[in-house]
Amino acid sequence: MKESDLYPPIKAFLEGQGYEVKAEIGAADVMACRGDDPPLIVELKTALNLNLILQGVARQALFDDVYLAVPQPPKWTHRYKDLTALLRRLGLGLLTVRGGQVEVHLDPAPYQPRQNKARAGRMLREFQRRAGDPNTGGTTGVKRMTAYRQDALRLAAYLSKAGAASPSACAKETGVTRAAAILRADHYGWFDHPGRAVYVLSPIGRQALQESAPPSE
Repeated sequence: MKESDLYPPIKAFLEGQGYEVKAEIGAADVMACRGDDPPLIVELKTALNLNLILQGVARQALFDDVYLAVPQPPKWTHRYKDLTALLRRLGLGLLTVRGGQVEVHLDPAPYQPRQNKARAGRMLREFQRRAGDPNTGGTTGVKRMTAYRQDALRLAAYLSKAGAASPSACAKETGVTRAAAILRADHYGWFDHPGRAVYVLSPIGRQALQESAPPSE
């Protein structure tokens, strides 16, 4: 489908909404007006891509109501979902055309993000709890050093010296307030539990200490 193939169904769709529609007005592919309503701009492309989005943003310098129009993809991939999320953030509308029919996916509107306060809180707590800056930004496929792992290493280092200890003793000596939860969960397999309220370091834990030293305060 060519860009020009998008125009007839877009024009018919807008005229069905009571707009007067004209093509190639200034830099805009399509401009539509209806009574006292604000003018509406539509930019046409054969695919939803960065060039089209940039065109839409440029038209927003002229009018508030700007749509992007593309052929309906055979399948909405994650890439298209990411792009539509970007359009929503930018306040751009989205139309798709298939078989001469137009579908409205997004209407232009000011973006009002909903912040995920729970997730933001977890990130802030992780930042505050993590000792130093043990990771390198931008790396992939490497083991991350988290605040949880740092606390587990503190406990492992203490148990390697103490031999065996209770969760309360571990918490007191290491300053890890969540020692009991970490020992009980044994997320990394570092801790053995030979008796009630007693933990010792496992062979896996000893190996982990050789690979990663506990963080310094």
